Amino acid sequence: MDDVGDDGVGDKIERLQGLRGRRARLDAEELALLADISAAVGDDRGVAEELTPVLRVSTREVERRIDDGASLVRRMPQLLDAMRSGELEAYGARRVLAVVDPLDDEAARSVDALLADKLVDAPETAWQPGNLAQRVRRLVERVDPGGQVERSRRARVERKLELAPGEHVMSSLEVSLPAEVAAACYSRVDGMARSLRRGGDQRTLDQLRADVTADLLLGRDPGVTPLEAAAMVSLHIPVDAALAISDEGCELDGYGPVPAPIAREIMTNERSIWRAVLCDPGTGEPVDLGRRRRRPSAVIRELVRVRDRECVMPWCHRPARHCDHDHEHPWATTDDGGGGGSTSVANGGPRCRRHHRLKDQPGWNTRYDPVHGNTRVTTPHGATYTAHRHPILTPTRTAPTRDTSARCAARHDSPTRRVLGRDAPVHRQAVVAAPARDTTDAERQNDDSPPF
Repeated sequence: MDDVGDDGVGDKIERLQGLRGRRARLDAEELALLADISAAVGDDRGVAEELTPVLRVSTREVERRIDDGASLVRRMPQLLDAMRSGELEAYGARRVLAVVDPLDDEAARSVDALLADKLVDAPETAWQPGNLAQRVRRLVERVDPGGQVERSRRARVERKLELAPGEHVMSSLEVSLPAEVAAACYSRVDGMARSLRRGGDQRTLDQLRADVTADLLLGRDPGVTPLEAAAMVSLHIPVDAALAISDEGCELDGYGPVPAPIAREIMTNERSIWRAVLCDPGTGEPVDLGRRRRRPSAVIRELVRVRDRECVMPWCHRPARHCDHDHEHPWATTDDGGGGGSTSVANGGPRCRRHHRLKDQPGWNTRYDPVHGNTRVTTPHGATYTAHRHPILTPTRTAPTRDTSARCAARHDSPTRRVLGRDAPVHRQAVVAAPARDTTDAERQNDDSPPF
């Protein structure tokens, strides 16, 4: 990359890249060595105790590293090779291993091979841990679709609440919930906090969210009543999946792919509210709407959120429902009463507040094409990163077949069909607004990328 100015920042950034590569190779060497030691001693877990003072970490961390090394050597050898070539550090590898952990060795090796193939021509942002884990989830769904349902149901049974004492007379509450329920809880608290803030409350949004949560749990009045919509998120379901004709294409807003049987259970839950969003069968995208005023309508905002799902910055996972609506081509009133860039779905994109402000900072060049879903970012010191949005539906121009129509009719009286309530073309997208998980920690939102 080019050095900008006399401060040599570009050179320092290049040095950081070199350090990251060296750290990745050292991580690979350590994990492979731990795997060799583990193989030599067999099931003797006492070796972790012996290595604790050597590695100067906790015994539990040593055990994790031993398990990670053994899994990489036995189940994910191509991922280990990527570490040896400097592409991936131990943290990113651990994120991947957590996703494939429930698979048997053969299935894990299949995911490993598919991932290696997909990463050959992938952009640099594909290697960020959050992006990598999200792609691996899709591959696991492809390799073992039936197991996904069983794992999801087992995980839901294991929901729990934990108290973690912290420093400075503070503690954390961590609750493990079904993804759609967790996201709805956060959306509701966030909506109440924002209402209080708009009403003149001087507390920060983080303080308000924490205080509102405490008030609700302790049975106190938080002083505000949220709209019902504040506790809703979108579940994208192709109509053939909603009718149990297929088990593919279901995604939870701000989370990623979910098994179709779980998606249907969410959709048919009597406490869920859902509606259909018409999508172009050729592009898989929602239908565009627009108007001349700068402030977008609720319909435009919702379509943009449904289409993009997350902040368009290549390394941000902030869900679109918590982002600003940004005009990609600036809107500006002209003398003839018209405007610059239109206020429409074709000119709108979600940017979290941090990246919305960053867009106008000197040296940053961020471009997003809402129609084709391409993002290109150039930093002040010359590095360029790209990302591409996946369509909600798989693009197709094939009309529904007679067999498909017959199967739809055969399911006319199914519980799912009664929820849909009316006939819908196969290229229509069902969106469930249901009570889901998203990343809300500011430090964790921006270190990983959206789907690529």
